[in-house]
Amino acid sequence: MQAYTLESVAFRYPGREVFRDLSITIERAALTALVGDNGSGKSTLLSLLAGVGKPHAGRVQAHLPGRPALVVQQSAAAGAFPVTVRGAVAMGRWGRAGLAGRMTRSDRQAVERAMERMDIRSLAAEPLGELSGGQRQRALVAQGLAQEAQVLLLDEPDAGLDEHARELIGQALQAEAARGVTVVEATHDLARARAAQHCVLLAGGRATAHGVPGNPLPGSGNGFEQRLNFP
Repeated sequence: MQAYTLESVAFRYPGREVFRDLSITIERAALTALVGDNGSGKSTLLSLLAGVGKPHAGRVQAHLPGRPALVVQQSAAAGAFPVTVRGAVAMGRWGRAGLAGRMTRSDRQAVERAMERMDIRSLAAEPLGELSGGQRQRALVAQGLAQEAQVLLLDEPDAGLDEHARELIGQALQAEAARGVTVVEATHDLARARAAQHCVLLAGGRATAHGVPGNPLPGSGNGFEQRLNFP
């Protein structure tokens, strides 16, 4: 079953076309990797799935209820925002409690679980803006996990992080998919893409390949398609 269906989607920024005929499906309850060169539209596709952006033509249809959780890159987050790590993660519960709502016991437990999974509970009282880039990224992923949404969208969540952080995030995403969450991750990491249940290769305004990635082809070139060995 599908979580999203995109039909003949076109999208452009002023002076730059991103998609002109994008037609794909995103599998439900699976981890999907979005791969492609810089500028291929990975971040744009995530914004379309999140409902932040709207296509200029074509259709993006969501088949699951509720608002997806979107995790941006830490470089796109406001590091100077005056909030602690716990406060930042707790923002993931605002969709349930509202801006003026009281945090319930269930909300607080979700926040603590998310911080534990990202190994940042010891940083809970620290100002978000004083964290390293890697620590801040883990806080943003924890915020996404705390939402307990049916769809989790992540824009290169482990780019530039150390091995410990990459492993924590990778395990969390696999665990979310295993429990029925639809996870979509933009990544440049081919090992991460091959570990996904589904993969979409973006190039030239389209999805040039999609399916279950395999091992790299012997003697293949440097392109994503050859190295992912799509069937």
